[in-house]
Amino acid sequence: MTQAPTSAKGTLYLVPAPLDFGCATQSPLDQSMPAHTLAVAASLRHWICENAKSTRAYLKRVDSSHPLGAALQELNIQELPREVHKKGDHLTGAAGGFDATPLLAAALQGHHVGLVSEAGMPAIADPGSSVVRAAHDLGLRVVPLVGPVSLLLALAASGLNGQNFAFVGYVPADPAERSKRIRELESLALKTGQTQLFIETPYRNTALLQGLLQTLQHNTRLATSSGLTLDTASTHSNLVKQWKQSGWSLDNATPTVFAIGR
Repeated sequence: MTQAPTSAKGTLYLVPAPLDFGCATQSPLDQSMPAHTLAVAASLRHWICENAKSTRAYLKRVDSSHPLGAALQELNIQELPREVHKKGDHLTGAAGGFDATPLLAAALQGHHVGLVSEAGMPAIADPGSSVVRAAHDLGLRVVPLVGPVSLLLALAASGLNGQNFAFVGYVPADPAERSKRIRELESLALKTGQTQLFIETPYRNTALLQGLLQTLQHNTRLATSSGLTLDTASTHSNLVKQWKQSGWSLDNATPTVFAIGR
């Protein structure tokens, strides 16, 4: 599946990555990644990513089952700017969006390009949307490949409303601001039935869970999904009053998706 440059434009492939980034253990790629996705990833020589080091580590894992079309040191791997990681890249134009057009020069020369984040689907709860926008504006074909998306896996496992839901990113770290935001999200969820999904940096998992249990009403449903796709994955979903009785806890190392609703 190696590709030589042609006069035609290349394709931007959105390449999912396994959800075990940063976890204590890793699961075999074939447990969460389809063979076709791994084969396409192995064929690509041009990449846009969050972090070159973690991308090389991922591709090294791919190579164990689907030999890469070129040696790792021969791959062209470009990183998104650091400010994109911190602030996101969903804004456009005068709003201060990042222009990713230069990153797609190889695609204009006929090479296929892969977009990858550290875990899950790029541009979903991760940077990358600016690259996708630029690809469309340049007339490039954009192909999302099949792979794990933690938000949807968590929603499906929660028992909450999967017909009307929103991902709201991170809640504030400051306890007072966090409680205020939690009450806002709970009010919206209870009033409209819309499930509210959010995430947190793993080392704040315990603090966020405690904040949720202290702030939410007793009959609001709270769900957490941790370590998705791993053998140690766990999902808990229950009313807040039952959470308080159960003694369930979260560790401060495993990526977790939180959801509230009715």
